[in-house]
Amino acid sequence: MSEALINRLVEFAESGNQQKIVVAGKSRQGWVMEITEEALLISTGFSDKVGKDDWISFEEIQQAELFYWDNKADQWAEFKL
Repeated sequence: MSEALINRLVEFAESGNQQKIVVAGKSRQGWVMEITEEALLISTGFSDKVGKDDWISFEEIQQAELFYWDNKADQWAEFKL
């Protein structure tokens, strides 16, 4: 994957205190934990018992809607790749 896309995903991961990724109508909300050459890992829970980690491929990311929690506005803000 391009370095530019990876850099934008790092910016996304550092935006707000949570991120939300919507792919084909399925929403995943949580924290970006890792970004590799092929995918992004989002942790979608608040504990080991409830939490779930999902890998989302860059192919899916490019088709997804990305949001981050904007603490100042107290609402979800859209993030454009």
